[in-house]
Amino acid sequence: MKKRIFGFDRNVFFLSLTSFLTDVSSEIIYPMLPIFLTSVLKAGTAFVGIVEGVAETTASFLKLFSEWFSDRIRKRKALVVIGYTLSSVTRPLMALAVAPWNVLAIRFTDRVGKGVRNSPRDALIADSCDPNERGRSFGFNRAMDNAGAMVGSLIVFFLLLGVTGNLRHIFALAAVPAVLAVIVVVFFTYEVAPAQAAQRPAARFDAGIMRNTKLRPFLLSVFIFTLGNSSDAFLLLRARERGVGLAFIPLLWFVLHVVKTVSSTPAGVLSDRIGRRRVIIAGWLIYAAVYCGFAFAQGALHVWLLFAVYGLFYGLTEGVERALVADMVSQDERGGAFGVYNFAVGIGALPASLLMGILWQAFGPHAAFLVGASFALAASVMLVLFVRS
Repeated sequence: MKKRIFGFDRNVFFLSLTSFLTDVSSEIIYPMLPIFLTSVLKAGTAFVGIVEGVAETTASFLKLFSEWFSDRIRKRKALVVIGYTLSSVTRPLMALAVAPWNVLAIRFTDRVGKGVRNSPRDALIADSCDPNERGRSFGFNRAMDNAGAMVGSLIVFFLLLGVTGNLRHIFALAAVPAVLAVIVVVFFTYEVAPAQAAQRPAARFDAGIMRNTKLRPFLLSVFIFTLGNSSDAFLLLRARERGVGLAFIPLLWFVLHVVKTVSSTPAGVLSDRIGRRRVIIAGWLIYAAVYCGFAFAQGALHVWLLFAVYGLFYGLTEGVERALVADMVSQDERGGAFGVYNFAVGIGALPASLLMGILWQAFGPHAAFLVGASFALAASVMLVLFVRS
């Protein structure tokens, strides 16, 4: 019998712990990054969109390759370790940025690491747990990821409140949890060979995945949704614009991740019982409502409430979408399927953030947020009409 920790397979637990530590590191930097860009480095909202769009698109392109490659070589862990190490080395360099292009270069490199690691990690989780625990396992992974974001946000809040207002000093502290994350993934996780590799030929990427009639309409729906799913950096800029104080920005981020963390595992369990599609549709509709709310928010109180509700969107969709991808393909194609899923997200991420930044700069935040809500509604209709559980 495989060793279990707190009811989870050892891989699921320690990969989730790695996600926790990585997000502590990431969220020491990320909530303050759009403010650092616009206030310290004097970049505009369009450049914020370029930074976030390029970063996420880069990650998703590499996720496509890394997981197809992991299927071919029947190895997951090596790519996971390489990806986490690259991000951990480069992310704290944000403390040294002196121009907007420095931030772009660092974010790009950080997301290269994410692109290399995330799809193999998701496939390794799926390969390590029983199918009837898949939603619960992915939900736990997302919960730990979000818990790390909560801790990172609280660290920044207390530092800003009474220790230092220098964002560069705060960014440098991100190196500590990043190093711990690499130690955990190197020494405490183990390789799982997908689908008895010695007895099965490697899956053909095109025939096994792109011709999957169950997966294709779901990926198209995800792509349409992503076109309206711009970077959360714009929500943080909207919060500052609506009167949330600088020191309270990380606390606002903390509230978002509390809701994400509390809702992720129950949402995964719920999807195991009632079906993934219903849970995802609920999450996308919440997203549309929240973006409409941000378009018309009048003060700081509105922003606090919207961030709390926004956390439900993440809880209902992040782990459940991955579990649905795993359901739709055979085990030996699972890595490539996660790669294609992340690719669909990635090719929508760049135009989404660019569109948000340009619309905001040209027409104001109202138009930008309403366009995002429209894409979410369109994707929800597609999911209802063309995707079956």
